[in-house]
Amino acid sequence: MNVDFINALEEIEREKGISKDIIFDALESALISSYKKNFGSSQNVLVEMDRDTGEVDVFATKDVVEDNAVEDEYLQIPLSEAKKINANNEVGDLVKIEITPKNFGRIAAQTAKQVVIQRIKDAERDVIFDDFINRENEIITGQIQRIAKNNVYIDLGKTEGILPPSEQITGEEYRQGERKKLLILEVKKTTKGPQIVLSRANTGLVKRLFELEVPEIEEGIVEIYSVSREAGSRTKIAVFSKNPDVDALGSCVGFKGARVKAIVDELNGEKIDIVIWSKEHAEFIANSLSPSKVVKVIPNEKERSAIVVVPDYQLSLAIGKEGQNARLAAKLTNWKIDIKSETQYKEFVAKQTEKSEEIAEELKEKLLKEHSEEISNENTDESYDESSDEVSIDSSDEK
Repeated sequence: MNVDFINALEEIEREKGISKDIIFDALESALISSYKKNFGSSQNVLVEMDRDTGEVDVFATKDVVEDNAVEDEYLQIPLSEAKKINANNEVGDLVKIEITPKNFGRIAAQTAKQVVIQRIKDAERDVIFDDFINRENEIITGQIQRIAKNNVYIDLGKTEGILPPSEQITGEEYRQGERKKLLILEVKKTTKGPQIVLSRANTGLVKRLFELEVPEIEEGIVEIYSVSREAGSRTKIAVFSKNPDVDALGSCVGFKGARVKAIVDELNGEKIDIVIWSKEHAEFIANSLSPSKVVKVIPNEKERSAIVVVPDYQLSLAIGKEGQNARLAAKLTNWKIDIKSETQYKEFVAKQTEKSEEIAEELKEKLLKEHSEEISNENTDESYDESSDEVSIDSSDEK
């Protein structure tokens, strides 16, 4: 330990942001363990390092007891011996006795090296964690470093991120050396350092890409209401403008479609439908089924469900391949949507009318039947009373 060591610690403090005192405290703790390990001592050991010169001293700490009360010579010292060290020592005091071994400097230097290296690693991990924990749900550009067990490892500069299979776009190929835009999904603290989980499939990625490409969204003039996505296939995004003079749809599409094209290219050709959000549920639901035309929407506010009527020739377009368009529209609006063609709707209305008439007829018959039974019961009651009176009269006549 020497001045060069102190200078090195000061350099680390400047570059890595690690306090020199933290390293000294860690070194003293490590040297105690190192001393006990190398010299097999069971006594109380104290290591002190000079903050200016780096010199190391090892002390045994012992309790002062009466001369005839020593039970453990490693932990206690008789009063007479303690007086030789310092005449002011009394029973109950704690005495420090220097026990620095001759070759302890070499052990201290080796331990110091290990501790400093570990502390630097720990500090760097903390810095990386603190940096990325505040960047969750942000976009980051990284280079594909390697692929192992279907996990894609991304070089993020200071550290490495992981793109698990569940967050990959279905069908997308990942090649070593390629650069990709990814969403920082989660930052975890592990024993091996911070783990940064990335995503290419999350809806948040589309949201952030629009914020990057559309200045009006970044400035808050145009806002994104909701996003529904089936990664690698299709995305629907609902937007609205706070300024009546700014066209939300035009802003997102860009001149000759340049803005949305840049996002589609980044997502390897994923289709993107941009729709206008409206306070009116029926209008928003109709917009959400774009590119299909909608004839009418019959909403049920209580159940948050709606029947949507579309032209016969556009039924397939409204539903989409394997129901994708309808499914994404339902996610986008958070409403249950039942799509019918005009013909199907007419048949539906006719059936409902017929059903209503049948119910009305059944109800009418039921009411008539109940009324008839009431009249019958009343007649029975009257007949019984008259009969009773007659019996009573006959009996008195006989008497």
